[in-house]
Amino acid sequence: MEAQRLVVKLGTSLLTGCSERLDLTVMSSLVGQVAALHAQGREVIIVSSGAVAAGRQWLDTDTGRKDTSFKQVLAAVGQSRLMNAYEQLFSWHGVTVAQALLTRTDLAHRASYLNARNTILALLELRVVPIVNENDVVAVDELEGATFGDNDNLSAMVANLVDAELLAILTDTSGLCTADPHLDPQACLIDTVEHIDEEIEAMALGSAGSGIGGMATKVQAAKLATAAGVAVVVADGRGHGVISRLAAGDSVGTRFVPTASRVEGRRRWLLSSRVKGSLRVDDGAAHALAQDNKSLLPVGVKGVEGDFQRGEVVCINNWKGKQIACGITNYSSHELSLIQGVHSEKISLTLGHEYGSEVIHRNNMVLL
Repeated sequence: MEAQRLVVKLGTSLLTGCSERLDLTVMSSLVGQVAALHAQGREVIIVSSGAVAAGRQWLDTDTGRKDTSFKQVLAAVGQSRLMNAYEQLFSWHGVTVAQALLTRTDLAHRASYLNARNTILALLELRVVPIVNENDVVAVDELEGATFGDNDNLSAMVANLVDAELLAILTDTSGLCTADPHLDPQACLIDTVEHIDEEIEAMALGSAGSGIGGMATKVQAAKLATAAGVAVVVADGRGHGVISRLAAGDSVGTRFVPTASRVEGRRRWLLSSRVKGSLRVDDGAAHALAQDNKSLLPVGVKGVEGDFQRGEVVCINNWKGKQIACGITNYSSHELSLIQGVHSEKISLTLGHEYGSEVIHRNNMVLL
C-alpha cells in the first residue's frame, strides 16, 4: 500500500556510514529520494540523528569523553552543521526545509503537543519538509540511552503526532532477524510482524543494530506506532531507492503491521484522554463538522461548560446535547466564554491575542 504521508527516521550509523563523521554521499542519496517523493506531492517528515557526530567532526576532537554534558556540547555544535548539510542538499532540488527540535516533555504537555502538531502540519501544507531532532541540549534521555534511544521512539511519537501512514526507520541493518546475523549464519530476516509479542522482543534483543538505540528500541518504537494505526518498516537505508520503494508499498526490510486503523488509533487516543469540558454548537456548526469535514469556528459555539486550558480535550455537543465529536481546543474555557458566537476576525480584538481562527481544527478532531 502506497503512503501519502510518511515519517523517515535516519539513524546516526546510517548518516555516518558507521564512521565518526557525516557521510554527505549517503545523505545526498537519501535527500534525493525524499525530494523525488516531494515532487510527487507526497508529504515527508524526517526525524534525523547525527548532531553529535557532526559536532565531533567539526571540533575534530577525540578526547574519549562519553559523559552526557560533553555530548550535549557536541550536539549544540553539530545541530546547526547538520541542518546546514540538509539545507544545502535539499536546495539542489528546490525544496525548503525547516528545523523542529522536540523533547519528550514537549509531546507530553497538551499545549506543547498541540503547538508541535499544528506547526508541522502547517509546514506540510506549505510544502516544506520538516526535519525533527530531539533537543539534546536540554533533554538528556536519549544521550543517556534511556527512553527515546537514538530518536527511534521520538520518530514513532512524531508519526502518531501527524497521523502518518508509514514510519520508515532506516538504519545499517536489513531489519529484524531471528538472531544476530553477524554471529549466527543461520539468522533469517523476518519479513512481516503481525503482532509484537515477547518472542519478537526477545529476537530484537539478540538481533544486530548499531547506534544508541539498537534493534530493541526500534521494535519498541514499532509497538508504539502500530498501536496508533501507523505501519512501520525497519530497513537498510543504504539500499538503492529504499525510501521511494517503501513509499510505493514495496516489500523491503521488516514490516510491522498496524494493530488498528489510523482513525481508530486517534479516536482511542482522544477518548482515552481526560475530557475537561464540553462545547455546545448550533445546527450550522454541527452540520459543517459532520457533513463537510470543517473546523469548529467560534461563531458556531453557543455554550461552554467545564474548566479547561488550551491544548486539552473537550467534547462537542449539538444543540440538543448529543455528543458529535471530541477534539483538542485552541482556546481555554475562559477565552471561549468571551469569543463564543464571535466571527474569527474579531478574536484578537476581543482577547488581545489569538491562537488561530479555529476553536478546534479539523486535524485535531474526531467525529463520533
